[in-house]
Amino acid sequence: MKNAVKTKFSIKDLESLSGIKAHTIRIWEKRYGLLEPQRTSTNIRTYALSDLQKLLNVVFLTENKFKISKIAKHSTKEIAALVAELVTETSAANENHAINSFKIAMMNFDQNLFHKTYNALNEDKPFVTIFYETFIPLLQEIGLLWQTDTINPSHEHFIFNLIKQKILINIEKTQINVPPLKDKTFALFLPENEIHELGLLFLNYELVANGYKVIYLGQSIMLSNLKYLSSNHPNLSFATYFTVQPLAEDIPAYFDEFNELFGNQKLDLYVLGSMTSKIDELSLPKNVHIMMSIREFVNVVKNKSATYA
Repeated sequence: MKNAVKTKFSIKDLESLSGIKAHTIRIWEKRYGLLEPQRTSTNIRTYALSDLQKLLNVVFLTENKFKISKIAKHSTKEIAALVAELVTETSAANENHAINSFKIAMMNFDQNLFHKTYNALNEDKPFVTIFYETFIPLLQEIGLLWQTDTINPSHEHFIFNLIKQKILINIEKTQINVPPLKDKTFALFLPENEIHELGLLFLNYELVANGYKVIYLGQSIMLSNLKYLSSNHPNLSFATYFTVQPLAEDIPAYFDEFNELFGNQKLDLYVLGSMTSKIDELSLPKNVHIMMSIREFVNVVKNKSATYA
């Protein structure tokens, strides 16, 4: 069953989660007794969550120039202690370990571990840095884990909702501390049947942090429902994410529909998300702008504001 929660992992799962080849994992088992998998009746290895956690700690140490032969002489607790000690020494090590900790939190549905890991990062780094340096690489890894069937929707939804909480908390803090000062409003929305919201939420945070007014509409919005905004908010632009919707063949018609509604007002539409790779930029209407990243979007918006100031 695709949606069943995993409690046992195959060696291919460990390969996907750790980045270490299955062949290498087998060698570490045979030569150093690093892991002790159980065996099915057909002699296939199966691993517990504790095996995954130990392997991620071992990988972390090898990436920080510890030799596997030395690591293997330590107990599981001693290995964890070495990792904890190393994490306190350098911020780069802390960042790499954090991604592994978040993965463990996801696999074990461990909310406390997620918050503990986040709070440790937040002692030295602001939220925006954590998002770019840790959450984005983590989300990219989760995408790959989903494609290889290593995780299922329950894992993905669990970690996404925890990250969403952090974004919302920081949006609220920023709205209190940074009043909108720029004469520009952005309406943020997702197309109809599009529900992948994390990127749009962080875009909300970045715009608020840079002093812009934001009207956040969220998931699955029909273009026709945006018309009211354009007649009541001067100096308005729209921003959206194409992740799975609209389909590639429907994107040109989507832009045509947008301009049937807003073309006379020459309102800008900024588009981000994975589906942008399927868009022919040479055929775009002049008011539609493809952004390859949130950082690019923020820089473009700031530069435009400076030009018109």
